Amino acid sequence: MSNLSNLIEKHLKKLLEESSIGYIDIKRNELAEYFNCVPSQINYVLSTRFTYENGYLVESRRGGAGYVRIIRLSLKEQDRIIAVITKIVGNSISQAAAERVINRLFEENIINMREANIMKAAIHRNVLKIDLPWRDSIRALILKAMLVALLKEY
Repeated sequence: MSNLSNLIEKHLKKLLEESSIGYIDIKRNELAEYFNCVPSQINYVLSTRFTYENGYLVESRRGGAGYVRIIRLSLKEQDRIIAVITKIVGNSISQAAAERVINRLFEENIINMREANIMKAAIHRNVLKIDLPWRDSIRALILKAMLVALLKEY
């Protein structure tokens, strides 16, 4: 199934790249038919690959004329970036969610690969050897501090 999920994700990202308006509207059933899968597979891809942390907003309208709108969120202005990151990170963040934030910043060319790797190393559970929920709280503080320091130059 992950191979199909990857194909669906790539297809949707390609459509987003080609979109001149910054978003796409899709019909879940039509996309499922195109990929010869069940609509729940489309739901799975949308809920795991097109998250806020990954830089997307997914809106859904139900009914006969229903659609799913996928919006690629842009991170261009420093203050907006810091505000969005602070909201995403919050007071606690898991390692997986923190890595998604870091990957997103790399994809947006806000940080480079070296910075991303350093950040991932600093927030890794093997480095933060304290019990949950404290580990996720400390990770959030460290991640926000690193991002603010990096983005001051951006």
